[in-house]
Amino acid sequence: MKAMILAAGRGQRMMPLTAQMPKPMLEVAGKPLIAYHLERLKQAGIKQVVINLAWCGEKIEQYFGAGEQLGMQIEYSYEHDGGLETAGGIAKALPSLCTDNDVFIVINGDIFTDYDVHALTQLKLMPGEAHIVLVENPPHNLDGDFCLTHQSLNQQTYTFSGIGLYHKAFFKDVTVSKVPLGPMLRSAIRDQVLSSELYLGQWHDIGTPERLKEINAAVEANHVG
Repeated sequence: MKAMILAAGRGQRMMPLTAQMPKPMLEVAGKPLIAYHLERLKQAGIKQVVINLAWCGEKIEQYFGAGEQLGMQIEYSYEHDGGLETAGGIAKALPSLCTDNDVFIVINGDIFTDYDVHALTQLKLMPGEAHIVLVENPPHNLDGDFCLTHQSLNQQTYTFSGIGLYHKAFFKDVTVSKVPLGPMLRSAIRDQVLSSELYLGQWHDIGTPERLKEINAAVEANHVG
């Protein structure tokens, strides 16, 4: 199984930190966000990764190269400035993602989490299905995004973590253009081809410089303790 890390976003809300730096290269505890994802993927036995790139993407490629130093194989899927949105970016990378397996993991490059992606490698998906990880709603998204799929629609909503497992056929009708993922997930819920789980561990969306500062302070405090 392969994985894709989404790293093509512009990161406008992180300015000025992202003026000349892609958001996933911002550091927590002295290490780029994206490095944590690569390490967790490797620990889960996933050593082949595709990273999509747009804004300042060459800095990610220069830093990690083809992945030899990590004992991994990294491919890059370049997009035009502004990117292709999530679903469009995944569609563009499908030829690299599905060379030996029809199912793959996707992780947002701008989150900080201790979610164990090994759990996703144990799931079985039928063609056209997907599985997403939800988390409790952070202060900046109190309304949430989705209900757990095994609950009725009038239950508690949770926030999409940016972590998911997808069968390639989920994207069979997606063109390589600007296509967001959110509407596809909502349609999949209605069509009953999407499952979900709730993760209660550590998860942070690095959306603003203030949040990045808070997370660094929290991680530093934990290390000191």
